[in-house]
Amino acid sequence: MDPFLPVQKFADYLTYSVFNLAPKTHWALALNFFIYDSIKIFILLLVINYLMGIIRYYIPTEKIRDFLTKRRWYGFDYFLASAFGVITPFCSCSSIPLFIGFLSAGIPLGVTLTFLITSPLVNEASIAIFIGLFGLKITLMYVLAGVFIGMMGGFVLGKMGLEEEIDEALEKVIKSAKNKKINYSFEKKERFFSLLKKFWEEGWDLTKKIFVYVLIGVGVGALIHGFLPMGFFEKYLKNGSFWSVPLATILAVPLYSNAVGVIPIMQALVSKGVPFGTALSFMMATVGLSLPEALILKRAMKIKLLISFFTVVTLGIILIGWFFNFFFLT
Repeated sequence: MDPFLPVQKFADYLTYSVFNLAPKTHWALALNFFIYDSIKIFILLLVINYLMGIIRYYIPTEKIRDFLTKRRWYGFDYFLASAFGVITPFCSCSSIPLFIGFLSAGIPLGVTLTFLITSPLVNEASIAIFIGLFGLKITLMYVLAGVFIGMMGGFVLGKMGLEEEIDEALEKVIKSAKNKKINYSFEKKERFFSLLKKFWEEGWDLTKKIFVYVLIGVGVGALIHGFLPMGFFEKYLKNGSFWSVPLATILAVPLYSNAVGVIPIMQALVSKGVPFGTALSFMMATVGLSLPEALILKRAMKIKLLISFFTVVTLGIILIGWFFNFFFLT
């Protein structure tokens, strides 16, 4: 049984009884889409943000940095950095200060880039929305795809020997940090049950902050779902076309949004016939290859590293798009 069936019935009641819109009309389809997705995503965000608040409390940023710098991981540190990117609720721009902090703590460049790539592509909010819109199986594939792009991108960039491409001012801080022993102290943890209210408040606060982006994204998706004809997308992003994935990726670069705002738009594109991999590449490029991110990173990276970073991430997103199209169209 669909756990969100009551939400669908409520959306139907508002659309067809309260607002008295005729079924299958453009406004009815758009409004029903908006009400149903907004409520469903809000519920999922609240639950998952609460659970992630618990995880972040027991795995704080300082402990992650200490964990990565005091051991030799022989490649496993890329996975840990990518996994940490998944549980941090940051967009591409807000991930950058933590990226700089990791470099200053002496964590290798490739590992820190793994976090920087993964964090905006996959987080608890995007996972909540994906589960609600596409189901658990596709969500797991999406998470693995984001982790794969982060790990492989960071690994490739780390092997390119680009450490000297860090900005001179930041480079001095990094070299100084590598010569110091990292030592973090932690406050005594409170009892778990006494923290439940604190976790709830954190989850509620984060949900309120990002839900406005959800409403904007769902609103745009509702208009696409209700008003734009199928042929509009078939004309420019034909099913299975080899070039459609690179085109969608390139078109997304000038845009900027976090994942919670663009995933509902992605769902509307899929409902209009855009192949899943093409729509996923558009979503990932929007949140992971934005121009604002490039402008901020330019203050910490020289041009060679910046171009290499965006090139590797772009190729990774395109490959993932092709993979998903092959998986869903064969």
